[in-house]
Amino acid sequence: IKTINNMKKLILFLLFVLTAGGAAYAIFDQYTISRDKLPQEAQEMLKEYFPKAKVGMIKVDKHLLKKTDYDVRLVNGTTIEFSNAGKWTSVDCKTREVPEGLVPKTIRNYVKKNGNGAKIVSIVKKTTSFEVGLSDGVVMIFSRLGQFKSVKLEE
Repeated sequence: IKTINNMKKLILFLLFVLTAGGAAYAIFDQYTISRDKLPQEAQEMLKEYFPKAKVGMIKVDKHLLKKTDYDVRLVNGTTIEFSNAGKWTSVDCKTREVPEGLVPKTIRNYVKKNGNGAKIVSIVKKTTSFEVGLSDGVVMIFSRLGQFKSVKLEE
């Protein structure tokens, strides 16, 4: 009977630790609509490329080992992710066209020539590439220098 009681105590203690750990992790993320919580470069990007758009929500992701990043959702549905330094890492305008200045000129020209009239609705900056989503569901992958690499269909 003593070992059963000890097991119950151990299980309750482990449950408490797991619950407390989950609650502690949840406080790292913060939600706001205040643009001034963003790094200066992110504020300037929003002002330049989305001057009239209202911010619906900003999620400040604070990671234990990684640096903070920012997820911005505009009222019109556009989502933009920023790094800790305020550099954009992805822009998803859903059905609207991504502002021209955010897409490198070589990529814009390639899509205009080979995109069958589709418009660029999302762009993701990866370490070695850009992933460009088109309005027809096609995703084109380009090198960081804007050279076309491949095409894939969105899942």
